[in-house]
Amino acid sequence: MTAVHREQVSGCTACFVLSSSFRLRPFTETVILITQEREELHMKKIVLASASPRRRELLSQVGITFEVKPASGEELITSAEPAKVVEELSRQKAMFTAYALEEERNRELRDVVVIGADTVVSYEGKILGKPADETAAIEMLAMLQGNTHQVYTGVTLLIREEERWEAHTFHECTDVSFYPATEEEIKEYVNSKDPMDKAGSYGIQGAWGAYVKGIRGDYNNVVGLPVARLIYETKKLGMNLRG
Repeated sequence: MTAVHREQVSGCTACFVLSSSFRLRPFTETVILITQEREELHMKKIVLASASPRRRELLSQVGITFEVKPASGEELITSAEPAKVVEELSRQKAMFTAYALEEERNRELRDVVVIGADTVVSYEGKILGKPADETAAIEMLAMLQGNTHQVYTGVTLLIREEERWEAHTFHECTDVSFYPATEEEIKEYVNSKDPMDKAGSYGIQGAWGAYVKGIRGDYNNVVGLPVARLIYETKKLGMNLRG
């Protein structure tokens, strides 16, 4: 006789068909298999395709062990929409590093996960990247002060599966509002050199934080990497980055 067993799992009803010849695994054997599976998940080798000290700090803060290996290449943008731009650039940055890993001699690629990320600031539909010089930084901050803008970060996970890379890409958006700032205050901040390597010409975690009126969304996304969303997305893929 064939028996049907139903079990509630994560809000869904899972249905298992048990034939007369089906043998349930002993409990101890099941525990061993689950433990082995978890150990395999914990052995993922994380490679960060970014030289950003802020992204390194964010990953370390949540207990992720990783290797830093940024790689360069020609970046191509096919869209003007901020969300699509950061997703495209994060994929390209991750692929540049993946290709570099493939070129390394004696590099074991099994269980490697490459994380690529890109962040831009957008104001009234205009994308603001890193400033080319101090004049550009002053112009950006003059535009943003007293207003609300959006910060987009795209993230791509390249997961090594057998002989190929499987890509998983997403983006996060956070609204940021600034209090008004005078021309003198903006110039003083730009003279500190802090904004020169940051999208939108400011770092929310630095001196410019004094002008932040409020945010709606993930604070870490503004810093450069939405780590909570990253962990959530990897959990959906069956991975535990903090193992």
